Amino acid sequence: MKVIIGSDEAGFDLKKIVFDFLVEKGYEVEDFGVYCKDPSLYPEIALKVAKAIKEGKAERGILICGTGIGMAISANKVAGIRAAQTHDVYSAIRAKKSNDAQIITLGAKVIGEEKAKVIVEAYLTASGIKPSSLPKIEKIKEIESMYSKEK
Repeated sequence: MKVIIGSDEAGFDLKKIVFDFLVEKGYEVEDFGVYCKDPSLYPEIALKVAKAIKEGKAERGILICGTGIGMAISANKVAGIRAAQTHDVYSAIRAKKSNDAQIITLGAKVIGEEKAKVIVEAYLTASGIKPSSLPKIEKIKEIESMYSKEK
């Protein structure tokens, strides 16, 4: 499975740790930045990752900022993308199984390194969509198409 990862400066250190963890686990990982701790605009990184996921350049994405909130909001602005903020294993699994999220976001100032690894592994190994969630996901897509500028 190919995974794209990105962060702002607040998530830079955790991104490096998660990147190395994913490589150790055998995932193909591409880093979309940032590449240093200089101030950055997280919406730019979120947009790059979300567009790449939408274009099929990877199966899943991971975005990291201080809280995970800004990255989730930004990535969700790309039509067809479902990004979920996750700070525990249960929400990471549900992000995939209940919402078919292609991207998860993590907060480097909220969770530690080991917890991040466990969350990421839970998300990436979660498979399938709960059948009862299919109508909900379709409704999300319907609402999105009603308000999308990308018609």
